[in-house]
Amino acid sequence: MNVKEINVLVLAYLGDTIYENYVRRNLIARGIANVNDLQTESISYVSAKAQASFLQKMIEVSFLLEEEMDVVKRARNYKTTSHPKNCDIVTYKLATGLEALIGYLSLENKMERIDEIMNFILGDVC
Repeated sequence: MNVKEINVLVLAYLGDTIYENYVRRNLIARGIANVNDLQTESISYVSAKAQASFLQKMIEVSFLLEEEMDVVKRARNYKTTSHPKNCDIVTYKLATGLEALIGYLSLENKMERIDEIMNFILGDVC
């Protein structure tokens, strides 16, 4: 299977679950034991607005490798007219780019790189 040929929305679909799992495990490791508190706190990481912001920070500090930026750009530039009503299309496309990158890295078995990206986002060891 050539991962570079997989539809970026499929990569984002996979990446979304991996990303959210990292966030949930991190919040539980921080000692948050109430499900409502976990849900509230997770929104600051898993919303499209938050994901877009994290991706922009990584781009600003040149954290991503060229190959990774190619995946992000491919997802960001993917032609779509639909997006959630609670965010604009640019934010949605950036968030999709981050999710697609995580999905891509997973299919490439680059779990250490996913750890590095998630540590950048979460600010501590996952």
